[in-house]
Amino acid sequence: MPFLSKIRINPLRQKGGLLVRNPHVAHGMISGGIAGNPTRERTLWRLDTADPRRPSLLVLTETKPDWSHIVDQAGWPHAEGEHFTIRDYSPLFTHLTLGHEFAFRVTAHPVENTINPNKPTPAQQKRRDNGNTRGFRLTHRTAAHQLDWFVRRTANWGFTIPSARRDHAAPGLDDTGTPAHDVRIVARNPQRFHKGPTRILVSLTAVTFEGRLAITDPTTFKQRLLDGIGPSKAYGCGLLTLAPLSR
Repeated sequence: MPFLSKIRINPLRQKGGLLVRNPHVAHGMISGGIAGNPTRERTLWRLDTADPRRPSLLVLTETKPDWSHIVDQAGWPHAEGEHFTIRDYSPLFTHLTLGHEFAFRVTAHPVENTINPNKPTPAQQKRRDNGNTRGFRLTHRTAAHQLDWFVRRTANWGFTIPSARRDHAAPGLDDTGTPAHDVRIVARNPQRFHKGPTRILVSLTAVTFEGRLAITDPTTFKQRLLDGIGPSKAYGCGLLTLAPLSR
């Protein structure tokens, strides 16, 4: 049974600030809330920082977690109010029907795999010179490419992005233009951090998309909700959350 949690984070505390700034630290603290073996359980998470003074950590787990240690180290352990909420995620699945529309939010890492980058970095060029034929993972850096990456993949994820709603043009004005998809980028966060005892440098660009979606394949869509979207899931990417559309 999956559970969706929401945890209040205090960014002014030392551990809270580290959690916000370093996805590797956040991943480690989240793993500490899983009673079983966290390496065998798919965990998705996202840091929502619409209010940077009151960020929220969203976590989707396969089993019921305990976030007491995060509250103690990175929250407000002695303050009033709910420090975290844990909700059964299963009731949502009854609403995942063909054509059903939702508002959505997801943070993803838009990348392309290629064996022949146009402008290889020195490290990539060295790999090519040494005869390494493995592909390279390249991050999309412009908003236009990031949006295109997202929209092109939605069919494989079990949904589509409808055209943005708009009023008809006034009489006599051209109304033949193709409406844009109802999706927008609300945050772009290039990140560089170290992980592991050897302090391997990790670089990624976390892009947060919001908009409206329509389900085209309920089975595939449910699996994407549980397994996540795109790469870098251990570092806060891939968790797709839904909300009813405002009328």
